[in-house]
Amino acid sequence: MTEQVSLKRSLSLAQITYYGLGTILGAGIYVLVGKVAGSAGLYAPVAFLVAGLIAAFTAFSYAELSARYPLCAGEAVYVQQGLGIRSLAILVGGLIVLTGIVSGATLTSGFVGYLQLFLPLPRWLAITLLVYGLWALAAWGIAESVKAATIVTLIEVGGLLLIIAVSGRHLLDLPQRLPELLPPFEPEAWHGILLGAFLAFYAFIGFEDMVNVAEEVKEPQRNLPRAILLALGLATLLYLLVALAAVLTLPLPELVASTAPLAEMYRQATGQEPLLIGLISLFAVTNGALIQIVMGSRVLYGMSRQGWLPRALGYVSPKTRTPLLATAAMALAVQGLALGVELVALAKATSFIILIVFALINLSLVRVKRRLPVVEGVRSYPLWMPVAGFASCVALVAFQLASWLKA
Repeated sequence: MTEQVSLKRSLSLAQITYYGLGTILGAGIYVLVGKVAGSAGLYAPVAFLVAGLIAAFTAFSYAELSARYPLCAGEAVYVQQGLGIRSLAILVGGLIVLTGIVSGATLTSGFVGYLQLFLPLPRWLAITLLVYGLWALAAWGIAESVKAATIVTLIEVGGLLLIIAVSGRHLLDLPQRLPELLPPFEPEAWHGILLGAFLAFYAFIGFEDMVNVAEEVKEPQRNLPRAILLALGLATLLYLLVALAAVLTLPLPELVASTAPLAEMYRQATGQEPLLIGLISLFAVTNGALIQIVMGSRVLYGMSRQGWLPRALGYVSPKTRTPLLATAAMALAVQGLALGVELVALAKATSFIILIVFALINLSLVRVKRRLPVVEGVRSYPLWMPVAGFASCVALVAFQLASWLKA
């Protein structure tokens, strides 16, 4: 009988933190800041704060669960352990894969907008070339993928810091303009903010992807929870500064209409062509799409190894130590969706799916903590955190559903 090849533990705390930060940053701020302003107006920074708070509750739940159960297909395993419903666990795993596909397609579509600054390729060709390049890198190896993601993450952070720096004189106007950026306690203002927060939530997802490479992380019970919280904290700080810079730098109609918002901010702030920030933005969205393909393939692999999906998806190449068929399946699905659906619809679909998953993850941790409050070597957070995470996720889903029904 042939022995199954396992994944290789090669990711340090720094590497998994960069991996998570890269997928969070690549998952929205470079593409969606203008779209969030389209719903929230000048209150876009508040929308990002609301979305970040909701994400933070769930991040703590992921931190604890990833230490309790450091396995690939993390969400499916967490739901199985917490709620004990096999069919629901399989559904959650499927939803996470779907989220990876939709998110990867969103970022691939965003890639085209920035590519037009340099090379006006047909949309279908740009998408196809990008996806197959990412498939090749993801299939090459996790260490290679994460090294590439780490380099690009540093470039992404540099790009956001560059935008903040060139917008410095506008940020200095914050004390004078603060009254117009603080929303009144009026239903109409907060309705727009919550619609914006629903879309902005897409920019915060990514920390959940980290748990799906748990079997490739060194000392996962210690390193994975720390990396999740570090990555989300750094991303939130950068988002708030960029969102403030955006509404202070660009007239609102220009910000909302732009398909490459950070490039437009650079042009407005410096009077120069945004070639550098455009190039950095290309790297950012490419990095986010790569990590979605890697993440989704690991969920398919993990569910296959649990016996929930066909065994072929659990095949690991002895040479690359990566799940080749699962990676190819993710790449093909991302390509197909990116070619057929527009960007904002993809982002909203991703937020909707992931909020449902987050609600189930928080509920699962509540059940796990009641059954086994403390585990040796695992940091346990207060019970009110997953309760608040569950309630806030359900509330935001209900609000968006109500808005869709009224439209």
